[in-house]
Amino acid sequence: MKIAVPSETAAGENRCAASAESVKAFVKKGLKVAVQSGAGLGANISDADYAAAGAEIVKGTSVVKDADIVLSIRRPSDAILKAMKKGAVLAGGLEPHGDRKALEAFAKSGVTAFAMELMPRISRAQAMDILSSQANLAGYKSVIDAAAYYGRAIPMMMTAAGTVPPAKIFIMGVGVAGLQAIATARRLGGIVSATDVRKATEEQVKSLGAKFVFADVADAATSGGYAKELSAEDKAKQAKLVADHVKNQDIVITTALIPGRPAPVLITKEMVESMKPGSVIVDLAVERGGNCPLSKPDEIVVHKGVSIIGTVNLAGKLAGNATPLFAKNLQNFIDLMISKEGNLAIDFEDECIKGTLIAKDGALVHTMYGAK
Repeated sequence: MKIAVPSETAAGENRCAASAESVKAFVKKGLKVAVQSGAGLGANISDADYAAAGAEIVKGTSVVKDADIVLSIRRPSDAILKAMKKGAVLAGGLEPHGDRKALEAFAKSGVTAFAMELMPRISRAQAMDILSSQANLAGYKSVIDAAAYYGRAIPMMMTAAGTVPPAKIFIMGVGVAGLQAIATARRLGGIVSATDVRKATEEQVKSLGAKFVFADVADAATSGGYAKELSAEDKAKQAKLVADHVKNQDIVITTALIPGRPAPVLITKEMVESMKPGSVIVDLAVERGGNCPLSKPDEIVVHKGVSIIGTVNLAGKLAGNATPLFAKNLQNFIDLMISKEGNLAIDFEDECIKGTLIAKDGALVHTMYGAK
């Protein structure tokens, strides 16, 4: 059985869906692995590294020829899809909440596609959860970027010439990215506070040494652990609390996303204008419309002295770490499909497989698309 790993074609995407370690693990199971030449260069993994792990290095789209499984970071190019054989398994970050027409065209290619973003929030799925592994890095990178762009020091410093006050850092959204942002900001010496519409996150915030900021609103946690949208009344309460808090912050990092919905607005134009000149906002949700209406994808917008950083794909800026983590997530997922004899054996009733399957036999098959 053959696994293929094509190069990523999206602009600025440096990650690769396989690491040398994951290739070695597949080969050890008796599988053939083909990697497109140059696929790992953005993550500093050479063709020689992959070859040493047992992979065949192939140029161009022929890398997926006769492949039973294709691994990708993002939805593959049309050229790759056309080169894949009908019914081949495709697993990766397939943007399942994207444009419906584009997804239908994608499904018609005949691939059996698994969108790793839809991995169920259950204990045994944690090792396959690309959202968590990549968001962890994004949360870290958001603080590092904010600190680099902020024109002052983060920790308190006492000198003979005077005292440098610590920066006040506010994290909005306490998911995986938010928790890592809190931990990183604390390690840098900032005074850290955080908010979330899920009351249960208070304990996590406090355990990291940060202050929890929470309005008197209904808990907005879903059964799957995600955040859901607040009512209009609760939105107003939360917005007032945030507005009062934001104006005194030096750095604000927003991480709020609702699966399948545009990113909620957390920082309004008026809130931005209430902040001190020199303050920094990092909007991790910019790719889905942004938590701040002033943010723009892959731009730094300066509005009345406040810098709003809208870097898309922050995890991809740390490709050397992001690639092994993403690759391990995929390796763990593919292990569910491989029999002891090294053959493809997909249990479509398995919760992790059923939850991520979006396309099969030329059609979209996930319930989120109306399929039964």
